[in-house]
Amino acid sequence: MKLSIRILALSVIILSGFGLSAQDKMKYNIDNSNIALQGYSPVSYLDLGLAQRGSKEYKSEYDKVIYYFTSEQQKRTFDADPEKYLPQYGGFCAFGIYAGAKFRPDPNKFIVKDGKYFLFLYNIELDAQQLWLDKTHDNLVRKADKNWVGLKQTFN
Repeated sequence: MKLSIRILALSVIILSGFGLSAQDKMKYNIDNSNIALQGYSPVSYLDLGLAQRGSKEYKSEYDKVIYYFTSEQQKRTFDADPEKYLPQYGGFCAFGIYAGAKFRPDPNKFIVKDGKYFLFLYNIELDAQQLWLDKTHDNLVRKADKNWVGLKQTFN
């Protein structure tokens, strides 16, 4: 009897852990190691306007997501105000969120505007960054913000 209770308790703990992990993967564009931005530095995007791959030597965890940086100084900057450096829409393609779907972006396709950075899908058939730039930024953000409320709770 005691063994059955322990097994049940352990099962609940394990399953609730999976639930949190699944929740994180809905809200953030992360890989199986919970690394955000494909290892690119959020501080480089926002403060330098550059897409720079970070190093696992300089990493921080925020909301169960791991971020890499190019230097100890960048890590300290992020740690002082992590919310400021989070990518819009969990790091998914901003134009995709506007259109109602989640897509993995190309980490080199981004824009910085109004103290935020937006990532975009790029492939041979679609340059989402250019589609975004061809339209009115504020209108796109309003629609994407509305869509994000529902999308951050789905795997799509």
